[in-house]
Amino acid sequence: MREIGIDCRLPFYQRGGISQYILQLIKAIGRQKTSDHFSLFQMRKDPDNLAAAAGNPPFSRVDVLTPCHHRLEPWALGLEIMAHRPPVDLFHSPDFIPPRLRGVKRVITVHDLNFWFFPEFLTAGSRRYYRDQIEWAVSTADHISADSEQTRQDLIEQLAVPPERVTTVYLAVDDLYRRTYEAAEIAATLEKYRLQAGFILVVGTLEPRKNLPMLFEAYHRARKKEGLAVPLVLVGRRGWLDEEIFAAIPRLELQSAVHHLPQVTNLELAHLYQAAGLLATPSHYEGFGLPALEAITGGCPVVVSDRGSLPEIAGDAGLILPPDEPQAWAEALVRVLVDKSLREKMVAAGRRHAARFSWEKAAAQTLAIYDQLLDTPTP
Repeated sequence: MREIGIDCRLPFYQRGGISQYILQLIKAIGRQKTSDHFSLFQMRKDPDNLAAAAGNPPFSRVDVLTPCHHRLEPWALGLEIMAHRPPVDLFHSPDFIPPRLRGVKRVITVHDLNFWFFPEFLTAGSRRYYRDQIEWAVSTADHISADSEQTRQDLIEQLAVPPERVTTVYLAVDDLYRRTYEAAEIAATLEKYRLQAGFILVVGTLEPRKNLPMLFEAYHRARKKEGLAVPLVLVGRRGWLDEEIFAAIPRLELQSAVHHLPQVTNLELAHLYQAAGLLATPSHYEGFGLPALEAITGGCPVVVSDRGSLPEIAGDAGLILPPDEPQAWAEALVRVLVDKSLREKMVAAGRRHAARFSWEKAAAQTLAIYDQLLDTPTP
């Protein structure tokens, strides 16, 4: 039996995008037919046993002490992995920094190259951490899984990764976003947050890459020139370098119109997608753009920027605009909210496009990468 290790430390610290990828991937692997054994390396203090949650006998939990994003992480985690018995044949790092190991195949997942294209959008510490390690990581890994074809091409063009060493493995959404909810359930969530259906929704950590000041300007114009009256709802925690985001709200006199919900449950978010008039994602760059996929899965039209993977994820279901044209965004917001025929076409196209993405496909492709590497002798 082959022994495969997966780095599952990050969910102990936060449950954001990469953590959701880890959690969904191991559950989907558990639904696949495989004779391999999987060791899930978790922080010792993590109360959640992900191996038990996966619900499949080939999983076991391994406790480690090495924290995420520590400058000595590759060496320290490598030592803990090498001490594991039985020895690991392959190790998968979903957060792209592989441990230093000998005689072990290494797979990394690269979600985006935001830190490469837009270093000014990161704190100095994060900028150093990612930029200092990405070239070593992609040259050391035996294979790379990329969230989108755009990220795959970025790796090939920017970091000279040989095309045969990087595979596009699309993410998918939680089944919560596929369900149809009773009107009373959605109404209860709207009442809790004092909202009415038809609002503009933004989902994600509030940080510079999200380009929210431009969206606020577009929203301001739509209100002033087109009489748009629906609120704009921000769902997501405050991130880093977010001062400009929150300064723009009073500058444009939007204090009563912009609502910030820093913490909602996944179920509540599913309700909000189904109640929203549209999802707006004007980001400068996205390696995948999971909220856009969640939205179209739940029947919510999307307006997205033409950067990164967003056109790829929205497909023919969304309106796609440059991220630096507030007037075009103002017109698009109004158009989607008032044109019933357009909305119906976008909703139908969104559901068709969303059907292309599934965690079962992602798990099967990931296992195929493992098989390819483990069937290839180590030089």
